[in-house]
Amino acid sequence: MSHRAQSSTSPARENLAEALTLFFESASADEVERRLRGEVYVTQIEVAVG
Repeated sequence: MSHRAQSSTSPARENLAEALTLFFESASADEVERRLRGEVYVTQIEVAVG
């Protein structure tokens, strides 16, 4: 991954981590249970721009 790609994903990662932290701090146990799934799908894609 290029340095530019890494630097552009860092703020996105930080925003996601903050959003998840706030969710788990404020959501009720029922809300967390309702939203959690046993299966997680993670992938990486490359997109040409320009």
